Amino acid sequence: MSYVFPPPPVVSVPVLGSAAQFPVRRIYCVGRNYEEHAKEMGFTGREPPFFFMKPADAVVPVNAGQTGAIAYPSLTSNLHHEIELVVAIGTGGRNIRAADAAQHIFGYAVGLDMTRRDLQNEMKKQGRPWCIGKAFDQSAPIGPITPAAQAGDVSQAEIHLNVNGAQRQRSTVSKLIWNIGETIEHLSAAWELQPGDLIFTGTPEGVAAVVAGDLLEGGVSGLGSLCVRIAAA
Repeated sequence: MSYVFPPPPVVSVPVLGSAAQFPVRRIYCVGRNYEEHAKEMGFTGREPPFFFMKPADAVVPVNAGQTGAIAYPSLTSNLHHEIELVVAIGTGGRNIRAADAAQHIFGYAVGLDMTRRDLQNEMKKQGRPWCIGKAFDQSAPIGPITPAAQAGDVSQAEIHLNVNGAQRQRSTVSKLIWNIGETIEHLSAAWELQPGDLIFTGTPEGVAAVVAGDLLEGGVSGLGSLCVRIAAA
């Protein structure tokens, strides 16, 4: 088969302890999935789960022990960090029951859902899609994927983010409004999940702005840390 131009390379994420890479197919993100974060965004209660997507090439893979870099994006003056547990799907399916979800998980990683908050808020006010606030270039830095068998009990793991050494976000995965199994159940009712899909499960409270030069260091216990520096535009 020939193409009119060379196809882009496959986007992939390193796998801890392996030379093999995890090829990324789609990125699903869960909105407002920690109660305290929902409150700081102006919402309350256990609303039905909702999802948005990022393109696969928004991924910025960062190897263990290294510091990644992303450019401060265009069109914004209010770039926010959102630290998240990421679920990597290894076996696809449709209408997966929450009780069976673990069978479909390849592993877990630490990710950042970077957000152009001013653009997102403006789109919300206008009742328009807010892809411009979420799905921009380099908006999904992610650390190595830890295979599920080596990750321990992520459902009780601590999650945190520091900016320039100062704590911004800290919580536990147990505080997810919709847990990992429930999230996969809801997602797979709307889309057929496939190997290579990543699910950003939501961020705890404490989201705030970052600027060029800031160093972000986040982690989920049992999964190591993710370090990213914001470079100038």
